[in-house]
Amino acid sequence: MAEVFVVGSINQDFVLKVERRPEPGETVTDAVLSTHHGGKGSNQAAAAARLGAAVIMLGRVGEDEFGEPQFVNLRDQGVDTSLIERLEGWKTGSAFITVTPDGENVITVAPGANRGLSDEDIEAAADAIAEAEILVAQMEVSPETVAKAIEVAARVGTRVLVNLAPPFEVGRAFLAKLDPLVVNEHEAAFLLGEKVKGVEGALSAAPRLLELGPRSAVVTLGAEGAVFAEGDSSGHLPAPLAKVVDTTGAGDAFVGALAVRLAQGAPLEEAVAYAARAGAAAVTREGAQGSLPTHAEIEAM
Repeated sequence: MAEVFVVGSINQDFVLKVERRPEPGETVTDAVLSTHHGGKGSNQAAAAARLGAAVIMLGRVGEDEFGEPQFVNLRDQGVDTSLIERLEGWKTGSAFITVTPDGENVITVAPGANRGLSDEDIEAAADAIAEAEILVAQMEVSPETVAKAIEVAARVGTRVLVNLAPPFEVGRAFLAKLDPLVVNEHEAAFLLGEKVKGVEGALSAAPRLLELGPRSAVVTLGAEGAVFAEGDSSGHLPAPLAKVVDTTGAGDAFVGALAVRLAQGAPLEEAVAYAARAGAAAVTREGAQGSLPTHAEIEAM
């Protein structure tokens, strides 16, 4: 029986470290290439497992040279991979990540087999979803499949955390099942139709996100931590100072840690504070999954 059920993407990451990003039409040389296991679903499953939770993941990879290593990696991370399958004729999802010396990144994703996950696959996993304390999803599989997953979770009484990344137009019926909705400043701005910037902007935005339907909301702020809103309460939880090497996995470390603490019954404010420390720990190392912290590393922040 899993505490955390993750439905989401599994990608092969190709990371280019560059001195600066090219301008349109420009070629920049002397980049350094590295490859990593990734995908928001895979990262968040690995993050939760690294923190000691029992995690099962539902996802899809392709029948190419990248598919099998994804199984092995997730098993090595402690994730139950019994619901992950290889799809004939599909390529494994890929992400192309450019990282500059300040640790900031830009990402382009080719979803591949992630888009082969179907409503039927979700329905077939209903019993496993029912056994979990919390279902975690992102938006790198089709929005329709995510909607089906939260519909099933709501039906069987499992709490739902959705990281609306990348952002998609979703209706009130979708948002009303979330507890919490997790977004960054850009995703919050997408939902609200206005700019959200910094702590003050997030403190204003979070209660208004609740008006869209979710039972609780979290706005992540990178180095500034996160803002939460639930009922009539809201607040800012700062992140500890950290030396930034690569921000690629920070958001997924945050979500994985948040899911674990919520599955363990922690109040939202306490869970967000823990997740902010997890995100800070993740920026101190390279790669998405290579940077995911243990509980001891989070407690040391």
